[in-house]
Amino acid sequence: MKKLFFFWSFITLFSFSTTYAQRGGGPPSGDGNGRPSRSTEQTKTFDFDNEDSPKGNAKIKGFVIDSAVTIAVEYANVALINEINSKVVDGAMADENGKFEFTKIAPGTYSLKASFIGYTDQVIESIKIKKGDDIDLGTIKLAISSKVLDEVTVTGLKSIIEEKVDRLIYNAENDLTSKGGDGADVLRKVPMLSVDLDGNVSLRGSSNIKVLINNRPSTIVASSVADALKMIPADLIKSVEVITSPSAKYDAEGTSGIININTKKSTIQGFNLSLNSGVGVRGSNLGLNGNLRIGKVGFSLGGFGRSFYNKASNTLEQTTISGANTFGTIQDGDSKDFGMFGRYNLGMDVELSKTEYLNASVSFGTRNFNQDQDMIISSFNNGVLTSEQNRLVETVNKSNNVDVNLDYIKIFKPSHEWSISTQYSQNNLTNDFDAEIFSMNSELMSGQQNINGNVNKEITVQTDYMMPIGTKQLFEVGVKGIFREVNSDYQYLFGTLGNLQESASQPSGYLNYNQNIAAGYVSYTLSTKNKWSFKTGIRYEHTNIDAIDNALPLDISSYQNFVPSINISKILKNGLTVKAAYNNRIQRPGLQQLNPNYNASNPQSITIGNPSLTPEVSNNLELSFSKSIKRSYINLSFFGRQTNNSILQLTSPSDTVAGALITTYENIGKQKVAGLNFFGNVFLTQKWSINGGFDVYYNYLEGQVQTIDGFELASNNGIVLGGRMMSQLSLNKGWGLQAFSGFRGNKVSLQGEESGMAFYSLGVKKDINEKKGSIGIAFDNFVNGMTRTSTSSSDLFSQKSVNYIHNQNVKLTFSYKLGNMRFVEKKKTRSVNNTDQKGGGDSDSGAF
Repeated sequence: MKKLFFFWSFITLFSFSTTYAQRGGGPPSGDGNGRPSRSTEQTKTFDFDNEDSPKGNAKIKGFVIDSAVTIAVEYANVALINEINSKVVDGAMADENGKFEFTKIAPGTYSLKASFIGYTDQVIESIKIKKGDDIDLGTIKLAISSKVLDEVTVTGLKSIIEEKVDRLIYNAENDLTSKGGDGADVLRKVPMLSVDLDGNVSLRGSSNIKVLINNRPSTIVASSVADALKMIPADLIKSVEVITSPSAKYDAEGTSGIININTKKSTIQGFNLSLNSGVGVRGSNLGLNGNLRIGKVGFSLGGFGRSFYNKASNTLEQTTISGANTFGTIQDGDSKDFGMFGRYNLGMDVELSKTEYLNASVSFGTRNFNQDQDMIISSFNNGVLTSEQNRLVETVNKSNNVDVNLDYIKIFKPSHEWSISTQYSQNNLTNDFDAEIFSMNSELMSGQQNINGNVNKEITVQTDYMMPIGTKQLFEVGVKGIFREVNSDYQYLFGTLGNLQESASQPSGYLNYNQNIAAGYVSYTLSTKNKWSFKTGIRYEHTNIDAIDNALPLDISSYQNFVPSINISKILKNGLTVKAAYNNRIQRPGLQQLNPNYNASNPQSITIGNPSLTPEVSNNLELSFSKSIKRSYINLSFFGRQTNNSILQLTSPSDTVAGALITTYENIGKQKVAGLNFFGNVFLTQKWSINGGFDVYYNYLEGQVQTIDGFELASNNGIVLGGRMMSQLSLNKGWGLQAFSGFRGNKVSLQGEESGMAFYSLGVKKDINEKKGSIGIAFDNFVNGMTRTSTSSSDLFSQKSVNYIHNQNVKLTFSYKLGNMRFVEKKKTRSVNNTDQKGGGDSDSGAF
């Protein structure tokens, strides 16, 4: 009752909100999840006389699709024409699924005309309507106009990259080279994103992002984004959305933006069954997905599993200063990694009536990652060798996660909707290591063990209401409650093998961390006839924290945030779209940053969390220019961000372990970022496309670091450059080729920098049996592996770490589909959308 009272005890404030850029400045569109129109070009519009508008009770509905690539023609114009006087009596705009519907049609004979810029008009004549008729015209196919065909021949090659008013969309289902890989392989190819060798994701130089799966949060993502990406097979991902300027509807967290991973879904009547498999030098995968729809009820069942195996080698050199002594460490090691990941789901959607829908789903994920390390550690004091040891470490990271969702939506009329969404999510994690320490003559000297179990629970309840005002305005309002609980129990043992005991310097402990968030938002959308679009809004969040660290209550005050946002866009006469945006965001600390477990799997590089962290706050500005030229598209964006109270890693020498470094997290920093992104999608011929771009930004970091004289203000800065390029070639008889390459230059941290990296891949695919199946082969980094170098220093220490990853890979893929399918309307859905969590290190792997 206390949580429910907390949730309903706040009042939402009045605000405004932006529109999605639409062709021709039509009415605001979207489904409440921020789906805008797909283009910035102008549409045709129809004027009709209200006196001739239908006044009966008959209905006409249908879908408008592209005849070449059989996808919906979003926001196509549809006119209903009285054949007696040739007057347009009613007009409609197709939604994002291509669906349109006319109601209250009087008896008579009509023609229906569907049109869209770049397509030839399609007219259906002699539609005879009787009283009470409900006519389904099925699919209306629009063909590319001859003028456009003269400029470029259209094929079934869909664009890999699309750009909307508030987001960029990467269509991963068209990516040949990622098949058989995991989510990290897909995200590496998305403009504006950077994914390191461990799977840690950053956006425009910041790891403070929120990752959603199908517009929903998940505790598996909250615990570790890198681990979650390993659990999602690339074959399951339909698209990736990068939202750089979230509206007030989204949670306030994620200082640099939101990443939404959409998985493949079914919109069929009947059944289908698909098999996806792959085997490679570094990993294998198997997936089976089935869908069944009978009348108003649909079911989906899927299971995906992946295993990977890899090896790496590393070196570590570091020195620390303590008084008059200088301690040195040289470390050489080899490691072998093995992991098995799986994700399974069961879903059901029910059409309760023509205006009410119910959606339910259960997803289960599992992860089992093992790493065996063999390290030689040499220790020095003032240049003299004092000890050598051989350390064998077995690390076990396991988790299982469950998400349960139940959503209801009521549609009064297009864009007038009310929804209720609920979710329960739980993730159980185990992060343990066992170490055996040998002398250089192979004599067992001692052992160490760290046992750390975590449970992350989350309950979310939200309701959203959206209502159009006329044809050019949209009002949205919603409230939300998030109730989180994280528990971490940890134990550190040391001694001879078979007689391990607790260490007095690192005793056992636990953390119980409860966080309750109450939120509300209002937004207002306006589009004008002269192609201006405005979306402004404000969001209020109140956060209450109740935390206990080893039986001692932590003094963390509750806090509240008012988070404004504004997006403005203008379509100029030459087709150039200009967009400007401002938003304020916050970033709460994550589980890895909060967890006080003393992790000494590497005794010379120890990590420990800080449960007393508070959120960081950022202000973001963005200005972008985009233009479509025939079937090609280019975009240039400038952005700036300032973050205060920034959560940064802080490294300093250990007071208890000679020569060791301890890394923790503190609210000590300030970060300023300014840069630009450029990307484009170009069709060179009817069957050959190239897309790619580059990112460059200046990063300034400032914070308090430990020195010989105590804590002092320090800073670091640098320019980071990254880029990617992909080419697709569609050949005859179902053959296809794809090549990809990408890189990221050196990036700076407060106390050091990390070297750049590069990826490349080549894939070949052959469709079989009338495109019901395909076989393929892909090569990743086939010339050599990757080397990553990290350095950090102060006047008390210096550290250099070099990792060599043997990630050359060759993989074979196979997929096949069975079933009797036909297109049906994609049911409206609403879902829980928590966007407010941050992770540890360079990953967005947080619980809060």
